[in-house]
Amino acid sequence: MTEIGEDALSGLAPLLRVRPQLDDVCRFGGTWAAVHEPEPAGQAYFHIITHGRAILQRPGDASLPVEAGDILLLPRGTAHTMRGPDLSAQASLPVLVHNQGSLRFKTSLGVEPEVELLCGRLRFEVAPQNLIVSALPDLLVLRVGEQPLSVRFHPLLVGIREELAEARAGALAIAENLASALFMLMLRTHLEGSAPTDGLLRLLGQRITAQAVLAMVRDPVRAWTLDDLAAVAAASRATLVRAFRKAAGVPPLEFLSELRLGLARHRLRTASASLDEIAAEAGYQSPGAFSRAFLRKYGVRPGRVRQETLSPGPD
Repeated sequence: MTEIGEDALSGLAPLLRVRPQLDDVCRFGGTWAAVHEPEPAGQAYFHIITHGRAILQRPGDASLPVEAGDILLLPRGTAHTMRGPDLSAQASLPVLVHNQGSLRFKTSLGVEPEVELLCGRLRFEVAPQNLIVSALPDLLVLRVGEQPLSVRFHPLLVGIREELAEARAGALAIAENLASALFMLMLRTHLEGSAPTDGLLRLLGQRITAQAVLAMVRDPVRAWTLDDLAAVAAASRATLVRAFRKAAGVPPLEFLSELRLGLARHRLRTASASLDEIAAEAGYQSPGAFSRAFLRKYGVRPGRVRQETLSPGPD
């Protein structure tokens, strides 16, 4: 099991700034299917199965059975369908929808509910989180019913469900805050329980490199030197370089350059700042130097990325 470097996740938490939005409480029976279209960049889907069984289907992937106690996170908001266990059935039963504030309650008509799902989205509010999201797999599944996860997760799941069921004052806000805590627990569990192949996750898994990465993510524009980063990590320059090369295959300052380019690419796609401003934010003295580095990294000029973002897609 991988240990997270000294409270690296707590250091990342303010930068992640995840805002959950609970959309639907689904109580389905018989034949049913819930289609979810792709979400824009910076948004993820999550589903919490609180009762019964269901099937997750994603284009190009095998169907995945899920059951009560499972939590699904699709970090990149990819298209998928949640449906009943009977894959041979075709037509879905009619569904009654009623709103309670911004929350929708969906119930199959004419049958007893066999499954209950809490469905929502996570909205990532600032750029650095994309570094974490890009390092995650397309799908995270936590089987909370299995020990020892149930000890940690079950109280949160019960709290979310009870708040939504009782519909007392402030229930939705409380439920969404609990969902935010749930996401951080999911991320921690993934980092601790997996053997990540991504350099960023490996860097976060070691105390020395985690402290240096957090410092760079908090202030990517700063003119960091190797001495600065070694001081933050409480390590010698040689030790820090060896740790970075072992975990990510690059020395610290090269990782910083890649970090800045990743943030710049996100800004090009999501912000209205000029190319000159984004180049400066990425730590480049001139737009030309920024453009050349961006081309080497991504095989395309930053101006082209901006144009593709602004151009409407095909109908």
